[in-house]
Amino acid sequence: MTAVLAGAPLLVRGRLPERLATHWNSSAPDGSMPLWAASVVPALIWLATAAVVILTARRTAGLWAVVLLPTGIVLGGAQAAIVRSNLDLADWHQARMPGWWVAAVLIGATLAGVAGWLLVTRRHGDTHGGGGGTPALEIPEGRRMVWFSRTANPWLQLLAAVTGLGAVATLAALAGGLADPGGLWGLFAGLAVASLAGGLCSSVQARVSERGLEISFGPFGLPRRRWAAADIVTARAERRTPAQTGGWGYRFSGLGTTVMLRAGECLVVRPRGRRTDFAVSVDDAERGAALLNALAGRTG
Repeated sequence: MTAVLAGAPLLVRGRLPERLATHWNSSAPDGSMPLWAASVVPALIWLATAAVVILTARRTAGLWAVVLLPTGIVLGGAQAAIVRSNLDLADWHQARMPGWWVAAVLIGATLAGVAGWLLVTRRHGDTHGGGGGTPALEIPEGRRMVWFSRTANPWLQLLAAVTGLGAVATLAALAGGLADPGGLWGLFAGLAVASLAGGLCSSVQARVSERGLEISFGPFGLPRRRWAAADIVTARAERRTPAQTGGWGYRFSGLGTTVMLRAGECLVVRPRGRRTDFAVSVDDAERGAALLNALAGRTG
């Protein structure tokens, strides 16, 4: 983000006036900055915001998602609008800011803030919502037990982050008119799809409760799959490797369907009416399988 904010005006400095319009009163510009300031000031604001978030992140979990996501969208959208409005003009007084662009940036920042808040609250609830102690095969009457486990693949997360940054940079170049849009839209679409797919496949969460088994994907827990406890014939823990399942991610093989994010222990279930198993690579799978078998036996 720092590179995008600081570099966008510099990449097309030959097509910009000496001073850039940076503030508008209605549709007419009423404030300007020299090119170097228009490049440096937004980057410094971003770095200062990021520094504050980093310093307070240990005391306020999830602050990065709630603050940095909308801040990045506002600053990036504003910088793209400033560059585009001043492009190929002889004087900054001629620059015009489209009202729809401001509305789009504000809506995007609001949606990002809401998404960040949902992400933080969901992770907080997932971390503290499970029951304590080791679940037993015999559940006492009147007691409710919950098992939860989560696994993430840092390499897939890194891939999603890198391709996502590439998509943001490409979109900024398109919005600011910094390059010919002919082939960039295809590049943006490819990077965006790769980032979305990598984000959805980079982490998995498994929950066993009275409702049965729930498997959810990605940071927001979507999409998800559910089986009622009565629809689970058997559940067990089994060690599997990517070589056995055919690779990483959501795999189909002779072993059935496997969500493979790391080699090792997997929770393996056989849903009713299916001839193959469904497996997910999560920690503490044996305890989850024991609880699921107990719930399935009780409801059955």
